[in-house]
Amino acid sequence: MLPVFAVDAWAVRWIVAAAVIGFPFGMAFAWLYEWTPAGIVRESEIAPGASVAHLTGKRLDRGIIAVLALMLVLLLANKFVLHREGGQIAEKSIAVLPLVNESGDPDTDYFSDGLSEELITALAQNRGLKVIGRGSSFRFKGNATDSATIGRKLGVGTLLEGTVRRQAGRVRISIALVDAATGRQSWSQTYDRELKDIFALQSEIARAVADSLQVTLIGTATNAPRAVSTLDVGAHNAYLQGHFHLERNSFESWHKAVGFYDEAIRRDPNYALAYAERARAAARSNAERSVALGPALAEAHAALGWVRLYIDWNFAGAVTELRRAEQLAPGSATANYQLSQVLLYMGQVEEGTTLARQAVELDPLAYAARNNLARALTVSGHYPEAEAQGRKAAELQPDAVAAHRWQVIGAVLRGDPDTALREAALETSQASVRGPTQGFRHFEFALAYYTRGDRAQADAALAELIAKDSDSMAYQIAEVYAWRGETDPAFEWLQRAFDTRDPGTLGTAVDPLLLGLRGDARFVALVEKLGLAESVR
Repeated sequence: MLPVFAVDAWAVRWIVAAAVIGFPFGMAFAWLYEWTPAGIVRESEIAPGASVAHLTGKRLDRGIIAVLALMLVLLLANKFVLHREGGQIAEKSIAVLPLVNESGDPDTDYFSDGLSEELITALAQNRGLKVIGRGSSFRFKGNATDSATIGRKLGVGTLLEGTVRRQAGRVRISIALVDAATGRQSWSQTYDRELKDIFALQSEIARAVADSLQVTLIGTATNAPRAVSTLDVGAHNAYLQGHFHLERNSFESWHKAVGFYDEAIRRDPNYALAYAERARAAARSNAERSVALGPALAEAHAALGWVRLYIDWNFAGAVTELRRAEQLAPGSATANYQLSQVLLYMGQVEEGTTLARQAVELDPLAYAARNNLARALTVSGHYPEAEAQGRKAAELQPDAVAAHRWQVIGAVLRGDPDTALREAALETSQASVRGPTQGFRHFEFALAYYTRGDRAQADAALAELIAKDSDSMAYQIAEVYAWRGETDPAFEWLQRAFDTRDPGTLGTAVDPLLLGLRGDARFVALVEKLGLAESVR
């Protein structure tokens, strides 16, 4: 019953411990004493014909039945009412659905998509409104899902929908707020402006929506765009095209994105947001430049936090930047899950897991947020739930590389090799800029077969992994050796991963597959070099 009332895991553990300790005492009490109309009396003191146990037993039976019925009702309510898909509906919550491009040219989708995302960002800059992230709201682009279903899936009470028509230097934007449960419009407005006024128009729409929902935006600007923008319409247009290609998430599209960002920066060298997003596919200097130009820009601090972690391996610096990003945009799922990941690596598992859950609440249909929650639950030892979240992530993006990693690792750690093998067989074999072609399949099979005791198959999978992906998966090879209890080769590959700046090395201090190495002085030395000695004390 405890999860029904959202009792924290630590409290559950204490309650269960108290129940286990108290059980033998309760049994002894029940054996030695009887509850009578005169009070509690030792059973040895009751005359054979004077016992009322048969009467109190019936009343106790009825009481137990009543309690069990109540428990059943609460469990059903928990499953079908309180925890419907998408979770409870926050009182002030909104999802910005992709605005429909009515310009007649699909090549200008980048403009309507970009405007939709900028409205999401603007509305997320307040602490009184739950705003669903892009990864979830854009899953409903171009389909006819009814408002009630969308609201239930995303856990929101209000939807923002509308259209964009851009022609001959002008833009017309029609916006409506819709009650998700009923489908009725509660507010609507049409804006007809010159394209050069698009920045002020974004702020105007965000303020109007916030006023309608009775929340207050953090920003205080009146007609100015938020600090991230540019006054150059051409630079803004180039940025929107860059962002459109960045979200396509392929090597070719990233290359196109960088070209558009370069064009935006050429037109406006002080365009902070263009530097921030270019940093995701480029270098440290872009992120630092972005923060210098836009110190109040959450995306800039998030980009610099990413650089501090994955390029500099500077955990403290990453936390500083990502906490600042979260402060500037408290409704940002990206800032939440990025900060969550850093804190997990640093051994701050409880806060990291909390932030991971918040990111999923803000962006429930986003693969990255779900996958990170699976990581957090694996690190915290909640393996069945980690596997469940991993499966949800894989459903959202089946072709993602390593989409089945947490399912396999969780099953292996539970000692369930059959489940691990089934999940490993589902792993994608497609090439990706985010990972090698077959590497994670071999990694997962090597773990699963070893757990099942099939040494020949495990050795074959490990040999394939080393032969084909040793340059990019040194850390995973070390994990396999550690799981097999072969400490010397495990440390050899860990050192190689460290020397080649393998990003997997960042999770060394909290990796459950490396638990067998923790008593070794070489492990302590490695985490000290990473600056994570406090994480294993």
